[in-house]
Amino acid sequence: MAFSVTILGNSSAKPTPTAHPSAQVVNLNEQYYLLDAGEGVQQQLIRRGINPLRLRAVFISHLHGDHCFGLFPLISTLGLMGKRTPLDVYAPAPMGEILDYHLRYFDSELPYEVKWHEVRTTEHRIVMENNTLEVWSIPLRHRVPAAGYHFREKQPERNVDKFKIEKYGLKIAQIVAAKRGEDITLESGEVVPNDELTYIPYKARSYAYLSDTAYSAKAAERVAGVDLLYHETTYSAADEQWAGGRGHSTTTEAAKAATKAGAKRLIIGHFSSRYKDFEALRDECREIFPNTDVAAEGETFIIEEER
Repeated sequence: MAFSVTILGNSSAKPTPTAHPSAQVVNLNEQYYLLDAGEGVQQQLIRRGINPLRLRAVFISHLHGDHCFGLFPLISTLGLMGKRTPLDVYAPAPMGEILDYHLRYFDSELPYEVKWHEVRTTEHRIVMENNTLEVWSIPLRHRVPAAGYHFREKQPERNVDKFKIEKYGLKIAQIVAAKRGEDITLESGEVVPNDELTYIPYKARSYAYLSDTAYSAKAAERVAGVDLLYHETTYSAADEQWAGGRGHSTTTEAAKAATKAGAKRLIIGHFSSRYKDFEALRDECREIFPNTDVAAEGETFIIEEER
């Protein structure tokens, strides 16, 4: 099952000629979710070969323009493209009020519904769930109320070993019961433990998006064991004096968070426009957390299945 993250923008608030503000797309089993929607996000989606009509939901971390100004033209464009199914928007208050004004003055005749779901930025809780996925909110430390998001794949259904089906002559009803995790009683009265009959095809995977935030040990703990962690890295270690007061993190703090979380891999972004060499920022992180990469625009990070 596919599980990947495509980077659409990795810059902070000040525009640059070559970078776009925060936006990413999570793809889980060909279901697409937009994380933040900085300016130009709809062009970035098309540029990266992602049809905006495939978006099932949008998750906004906080109400700073470089994370949400691109949502409104995207809503309009989806109407022009003929969208008919609802678009779920998960965001802190007062996004509901902002959306109401936008829809009233600019998109009063949309052919689909925009449904706002309030994300309480002080709560660690499930904000969205379906058959394959849970999305948890992660309280962050920023100048305004902000939440990160933890995408957690649900444990896949157990598979039944085909050789055991033949060995024990299992019937369809028994196979279905084994998939549910039950032990199986044969006609002879013998009980075959479920662990002998079945196996988990792969371990459930996860992705955490922590932007924007000052260093938070609590946030890192709440995504413990994450396979892929995105952590904002607005400043270099040398510019830490700018970070704390602005609710942002340095390279060393992002690496510290990844270490605290026990993450398998770290990707960094939300870079200040003062930096042109992102690899230098990556290298600072690697001194603490070696498995660090730049969240380069256009790059797709695949979370591989682990059996």
